Amino acid sequence: MSLLTVDSIKKYFPVKSGFGKPQNWVKAVDGVSFKVKKDSVFAIVGESGCGKSTVARLILKLLSLTDGRIFFKGEDILNIKGEELKKFRRSVQIVFQDPFASLNPRMRVVDTLSEPFKIHRIAAKHQIKDRVVGLLEKVGLGADALNKYPHEFSGGQRQRICIARALTVSPELVVADEPLSALDVSIQAQILNLLQDIKKETAISLVFISHDLRVVHYLSDEVAVMYLGKIVETGETEELFKSPKHPYTKLLLASAPKIRAKSQELRVKSQKTHNSKLVTLNSNDAPSPITIPAGCPFHPRCPERLDICDKEAPELKESGGRIISCHLY
Repeated sequence: MSLLTVDSIKKYFPVKSGFGKPQNWVKAVDGVSFKVKKDSVFAIVGESGCGKSTVARLILKLLSLTDGRIFFKGEDILNIKGEELKKFRRSVQIVFQDPFASLNPRMRVVDTLSEPFKIHRIAAKHQIKDRVVGLLEKVGLGADALNKYPHEFSGGQRQRICIARALTVSPELVVADEPLSALDVSIQAQILNLLQDIKKETAISLVFISHDLRVVHYLSDEVAVMYLGKIVETGETEELFKSPKHPYTKLLLASAPKIRAKSQELRVKSQKTHNSKLVTLNSNDAPSPITIPAGCPFHPRCPERLDICDKEAPELKESGGRIISCHLY
């Protein structure tokens, strides 16, 4: 059984419109479905504004669904309340993008990490400090961090504290929403290795949201590619990176910067025919999420579009072991 099942979820945000004009909606998430297996890493990738972070907040019940259902361990989370909701909060944790904004600047580290133990009553009062020190050591910090405040740490250290906070309640699923994007490249590698080590030690499942394809390739088992609120392709990581099928996935992978050997003058390899457009993918070309084009949302930017693409939206269906939304398959 899948640990998490997301079934056709939608989240629409109202947009102010002029007097007498019809109500407009931003379709941030529009019919997204996927499953997360136990002890695995499921990555969601896509350009900024495609709805990745909204999906993360819907999974955590930080936002209410417009439509669709989310099941955790077979139970619909929409209607859970009281003690069941508290149990769910303990089982599913989140690591946010900005570690400074997600930590209370007036709370010392010991207080921040002690709070989950007290709320969920998972340790005796005299044991909490030792448990907190153990968590700090697990994420590469020590007991000397206990009485410090967030502003006394670097960005990477703050993110380690956020990861430690997520681990206090021994969750089964952690949602990591762009946890590396606010950090320097060298610090990103440290945090990435830390996540990898924690996954091996605790066997937790991870929903990893990122726009960094190199990180996703290294860390994940499965990948879902999002575009304008929809998933356009899902598959096993190695297969998807080796042989992308959806035109947008091809564009996304080809647009990632590649450093070549010195003998090749460190230049990005140019591509022939329509693939020359792949290296020019620009987020400014994306349509507005308020006025999504008819038919396939990607057809205005697609180098492989057919006549049907601007008239009829493709269904998300299985093709050759891949789940894909494209009229070419």
